[in-house]
Amino acid sequence: MFHFIHKRKRQRKMKKIKKGDGHLLKTYRLWNLFTHSLFHIEIMNETEGTTKKYALKSRYFAEEPSVDLYYEGRHIAFSKLPAVFPVDHGELEITNSSSGINGIHYISDREEAFSVYPDKRSIRGFRLWLHKRFPIISAMIGLIAIVTLFISIALSFPQLIETISTIPWVSENIGVFESPFTLSVWTYFAIGIAAALAGTERALMLQNHWLIDIETRNWGDDY
Repeated sequence: MFHFIHKRKRQRKMKKIKKGDGHLLKTYRLWNLFTHSLFHIEIMNETEGTTKKYALKSRYFAEEPSVDLYYEGRHIAFSKLPAVFPVDHGELEITNSSSGINGIHYISDREEAFSVYPDKRSIRGFRLWLHKRFPIISAMIGLIAIVTLFISIALSFPQLIETISTIPWVSENIGVFESPFTLSVWTYFAIGIAAALAGTERALMLQNHWLIDIETRNWGDDY
């Protein structure tokens, strides 16, 4: 039942796909750190002895988040996010959150090896290098990000409840809640910035946390 529902959702997402214009994928440069993310994908079929090379490019600060698909360096399709692209013997499913792409999953009935990795010149590539080179430091950074998110929610939630309780119907029927925390506007601003940075750090690793975006699916260590 759930498999059928998920399949129907993927089919609806594929209706958003537009044909690519065939332009070649440009080499990722240092200044592209501020314009777009780039992932390389390899699908290996040991039986046939073939390797299919794809790439996904997603621009930052776009009014409507989208992703471009390249095959062997040539632009073949693009779609709004979240997206599902049909590829050789399967489908590529890309999920996103407010922090950008947070999941890339290959769906296939065949036994094929799948690997996805960010371009080594990108900020995600640097984060992955740090994770492999200094795993303890990487784990500490991830823990700090999660703790930061927890603290930001713990401080912001009472303030949200207090705001809701000032609604006339709520205050008349339930009462007014007073937050135990009295923080300045600048403090809340700093908390928001810290939470955004923590969420971005988790997105760089293609790992989400329920504190970042509870409705976002976690694909774990897909790469």
